[in-house]
Amino acid sequence: MLNKLFNFKGGVHVPQHKDISTTLAVEAAAIPKRLILPLSQHIGSAAETLVEIGQHVLKGEKIARADGYVSAPIHAPTSGTIEDIGDYPIPHPSGILAECIVIKPDGKDEWAALTSHSADYKQLDPSELRNIIRSSGIVGLGGAGFPTAIKHNPGPERIIDTLILNGAECEPYITCDDMLMREKSREIICGLLITKHALQAKQCVIAIEDNKPQAIQNMQQAVAEFGNNKITVSVIPTIYPAGSEKQLIFSITGKEVPENGLPLHIGVVCQNVGTTAAVYQAIHHGEPLISRYVTISGDVKQPRNLDVLFGTSVNDLIEQCGGSTGDIRRLIIGGPMMGFAMQQITIPVIKTTNCVLVDAGKTKDLQKEKYTMPCIRCGSCADVCPVNLLPQQLYWFSKAQELDRIQEYNIFDCIECGCCDYVCPSQIPLVQYYRFAKSEIWKRERDHQKSDKARERHEFHQYRIEREKEEKAEKLRQKKEALKLKERSDTDSDSKEQENGKNLKKEIEPKNAAILAAMARVKAKKEQLKIEPKNTDDLTDAQKKMVQEIDERRARERDATSVHSDNDSTQDKKDILDKKE
Repeated sequence: MLNKLFNFKGGVHVPQHKDISTTLAVEAAAIPKRLILPLSQHIGSAAETLVEIGQHVLKGEKIARADGYVSAPIHAPTSGTIEDIGDYPIPHPSGILAECIVIKPDGKDEWAALTSHSADYKQLDPSELRNIIRSSGIVGLGGAGFPTAIKHNPGPERIIDTLILNGAECEPYITCDDMLMREKSREIICGLLITKHALQAKQCVIAIEDNKPQAIQNMQQAVAEFGNNKITVSVIPTIYPAGSEKQLIFSITGKEVPENGLPLHIGVVCQNVGTTAAVYQAIHHGEPLISRYVTISGDVKQPRNLDVLFGTSVNDLIEQCGGSTGDIRRLIIGGPMMGFAMQQITIPVIKTTNCVLVDAGKTKDLQKEKYTMPCIRCGSCADVCPVNLLPQQLYWFSKAQELDRIQEYNIFDCIECGCCDYVCPSQIPLVQYYRFAKSEIWKRERDHQKSDKARERHEFHQYRIEREKEEKAEKLRQKKEALKLKERSDTDSDSKEQENGKNLKKEIEPKNAAILAAMARVKAKKEQLKIEPKNTDDLTDAQKKMVQEIDERRARERDATSVHSDNDSTQDKKDILDKKE
């Protein structure tokens, strides 16, 4: 087991202000008049709506499903009616609107049917456990909101040596994890054993800062009760940001997460205690993630922790804590070091909301810095940087928007812990500059991707135009070839017909000449026969009768000769036609 602790570079000691919210036991926040549930309460794609306006839902019923691998479903925190599906303010510094599901509670708080796996979870395959955790909508409750089922899936080739349970809670004012470990230590250990089985981890370490003696004691007692020698409670020094994932891993194991790498690359998985308790609820009771512990602190009359249904308005929580001690200037979601100032107090609590800090000008630590002065190059920011960066150089490059140079100084290794901000004597909001630079780099990358896609589309468009031109040219060429072949075929056919006509003419010409000669002879004979008789005036009647008989006989002979010539001509034509055929 791991007994030795390692000290990471940098860090700061900040006033904790934790005792003010741990004097009262955790209570369930009252069910509000309506719940506003954003579809995006986690890293990744927003969930996809499954319900319609007017539909009645039960507590724990799935109302939005995960849209993609990196996503998480959303369940109804209580029974009621879907009042609206539309854009509402969400917990974001810009005050933007996003799609939300609005539920009007019916006051019955009636559960949907649940399925427990408490008796057989050890017989379940790790993939089946991950599916249950995924369908329960569990994400990291330490603030990141990364879907837990993905973290529980390191892949078949990676062996997880150490599972670290993060109970450090190093940020000032926040005590929700502290109270959870005090009141639900046994549930956390049960969830830890389930997670250990899902990851097939060899050993488990529960890391808690030494400023939480009650939580440490309760967790040690729970570990002893289970009698598992593979689980240890490790008490680490109170220094900010000891609860940051990479710094906590180094403190416990002495291993550094590689640049652009993940903890699983060194055989480690780090999980928040709140997430672990949610895993227990999902496996042992079949309950999806619909609520969490939230710290309400700062300038409120009664700072405390509440068990809050997701979708509850922050303003309702402040009222349940007695209201603010003055006019609210700012509302900070998260701690004073890494939290974000919000524009409205009606925003809803979501899965990543761990603390609500009210700034009414009464608490000195929450007052805004008024004046930003020039950098004096003191180097204090570099001394406290837990990631061993050069904040001063990052500041200059961010201010000058030299985005290529700032990446050379590993801007994306910055965890935005705010240590440099805290020690800067010039009160320069360094983290804001770094966030601006990161967003500009991401924007530039997106623009590059868009331009690359546009260029690819243009190139493909040009290629398609050229291809169509080539296809048209090829079709035209084929058409011309077909026309040439047809013309050549027609020419050959005409020449063959002409040749056949010439041959036929050669065959017909001798016959025609014979026919013409015969006709000429017949005509000549007829002309001869037409000679009128002479000296016929003084003939006697007997002579005239004799002449008449001679004329009749000649007429008969002419007729006979004419018929014979016509038959010969017809027979010659028939012979010629038969030969042609």
